[in-house]
Amino acid sequence: MPPSRNRLALILIVLFCFGALAAALVSQYVFFMQPCAWCVLQRLIYLVIGVLALVGLIGGRLAAGGATLLAVPLAACGIVAGWYQYSVASRLETCAQTFADRFISGLGLDASLPRLFGIYAMCKDAMVSVLGVQYVVWSMALFAVILLVALAAIIKRR
Repeated sequence: MPPSRNRLALILIVLFCFGALAAALVSQYVFFMQPCAWCVLQRLIYLVIGVLALVGLIGGRLAAGGATLLAVPLAACGIVAGWYQYSVASRLETCAQTFADRFISGLGLDASLPRLFGIYAMCKDAMVSVLGVQYVVWSMALFAVILLVALAAIIKRR
């Protein structure tokens, strides 16, 4: 069983990651906001971090430490993906053949799990606002929170 501070951090990370995935799916299937390649890449990052955090909760101390440690670079990748979507991809005519499109398609996720990883919009069309803030900015902020929660758990553990 992981120490209580690390356990709390992992619980928060699980809630944030699967909450973000739930929000993305509700946005897509209830509010018809179709995802672009960079949106889908961020979904994958949330899923990987969330699954690792679950493994950390179920596993022992080593699994918890590893999950917390891996959450930091993965959350940083999520921030970078969001930044690229916001500052570059949203201005492109198409995001086909960008890193995100090639990565998701290369893994076959868009074909094997299209309800979760299907790419249905161009990046410039997927730039929508929620409560006056672009969706991707909310995502970057959540990745930053996940990164900070993981870092705090790592620092307090030492």
